Amino acid sequence: MGKLSQWRDRYVMWHAGTFPVPIFEDRVIVRERILFDGRVQKVGFRLEIETLANRLSLAGFAQNVTSGQVLAEVQGTEQQIDYLIMCMCSLKRASVTYVERKRIAVIDEEHTFFSKF
Repeated sequence: MGKLSQWRDRYVMWHAGTFPVPIFEDRVIVRERILFDGRVQKVGFRLEIETLANRLSLAGFAQNVTSGQVLAEVQGTEQQIDYLIMCMCSLKRASVTYVERKRIAVIDEEHTFFSKF
């Protein structure tokens, strides 16, 4: 990993730590497949999702799609997922132009969030 990539990753992790983590009242766990479109690759988008999702205690994964989009499967409360999407859409270094959400089946054994390559 080059110096520029290391610096970007440190910045992304710091930035993801600046979002306040609210207290969510909802306790019903759901899982959603979310497709982010726009300028979302090569800007630390997956690392930001992963860092923020872990702070929110969400489970799932994020991965690049060959079409230039980022696909995420996120499991947690609907309020947590809404908050994650709002934070990702507010990023200045990325430009989310479209978000597609689809409710899918919950995976009981999954308790962590990670990025797929």
